[in-house]
Amino acid sequence: MEVEESILTKLINSVLNHLLGYPPDYHLIPDQVVMTAFIVLLAAIFLPLLRRRFRIRRPSYLQQILEITVEYLERLIDDYIGEEGRRYLPLVGTFGFFILVASIIGYVPGFSSATANYNTTLALALISFFAYNYAGLKKHGFFRYIRSIGGQPLWLLPLRFPTEILSHLARILSLSVRLFGNIYGDHIVYLVFFSFLPLVLPIPFMGLSFFVAIIQAYVFVVLSIIYLAGALSPEE
Repeated sequence: MEVEESILTKLINSVLNHLLGYPPDYHLIPDQVVMTAFIVLLAAIFLPLLRRRFRIRRPSYLQQILEITVEYLERLIDDYIGEEGRRYLPLVGTFGFFILVASIIGYVPGFSSATANYNTTLALALISFFAYNYAGLKKHGFFRYIRSIGGQPLWLLPLRFPTEILSHLARILSLSVRLFGNIYGDHIVYLVFFSFLPLVLPIPFMGLSFFVAIIQAYVFVVLSIIYLAGALSPEE
């Protein structure tokens, strides 16, 4: 049983197929691309509007939740990296926001989850991979960073370096497969039970699925912070 395409994807593909002369059932734009663009568009429209409603006095409950979340992320970064790592707060915060929203929106009738597709989770993992390596190269320089990957002593560098490279590449697989497997599996379970009892039984599963989405976003963010910490302080 596969996760169905969103109504938005079907509508866009139907219009484009008609305009460009493709068959009606041709999948011109993948569903995960449409849903990712939809989330980015929603964020670009509603987040600035939401920011205007923030108040120093008498903040709303949503504002308090967002402030607590940002403060918690700052503490995580301070614990693993130090205050210099706060420059990467927008990166890890965007990871958490996108994964959470992309996972939850799949439970809205007519929509699907971009993170239930491996292409999306692989793209997120690659961004994390290149970001922490770029941060390490920028801070330490090429030769010092490469040397730190091989470890000490230097005469073991030819032996350890290939192994360390493989371990770093394995992080891409670990980040992407973990996120994809959990979100995709959770959506399949939800769809199975929804097909049996569409009105009553899925409600408890929606609460559980929301918890799963939070956990997966948290795990991805924490691992990205840990990888950043290792790249910025390789001697530790």
